[in-house]
Amino acid sequence: MNQFRWTSLIPLVAMAALAGITWWLLQATQPRQNEGAPRPKGHTPDYFADNFSVSELDQSGATQYRLTAQSLIHYEDDELSDLIKPAMRAFQPGKPIVTATGDTGKVNADASIVDLYGNARILRAPGNGDPQMQADSEHFRVLVNDDVIETEKPVKLQRGMSVMTASGMNYNNVTRVMQLFGNVRGAITSSDAGGSSPK
Repeated sequence: MNQFRWTSLIPLVAMAALAGITWWLLQATQPRQNEGAPRPKGHTPDYFADNFSVSELDQSGATQYRLTAQSLIHYEDDELSDLIKPAMRAFQPGKPIVTATGDTGKVNADASIVDLYGNARILRAPGNGDPQMQADSEHFRVLVNDDVIETEKPVKLQRGMSVMTASGMNYNNVTRVMQLFGNVRGAITSSDAGGSSPK
């Protein structure tokens, strides 16, 4: 009688084991909870570039702006890029080339805003009767679409033989007007008094 009972239980045990294995396989092959949900983007680099260069052309196909850098690191969350040794150049027909540089920098996704940090410098080549102009600060922001360069940091401006310092600056490359803010000091020589003197 005991032999009969054990023999009759074997199929039940086998079926239970088979059901357990099937359940385990099903659980192992199903996607984990939240696995299909989009993960939040982290502030991690998603691509790199060395000797980076990008140009914006005008309607005639001539280079209007060129951004170069020794290296670029792009981040996926905010789409900002870190730059090493960046240089931003503005080319306008009939006007001197303006170059803005820094030790490091940041550029937004569509390259409409370029921030330059550390030994930041603006250099406008001489031309059209104006002497060379140079501005130095720890930070410059280039607003590409507006053709404006500004800073909220102390700035030193040299135009020809004239030297001035200020607490902040705004330079419009279209109108070629330089505005100095805050504690403005310096001297303008008579030879630099004409033309587009700082305002």
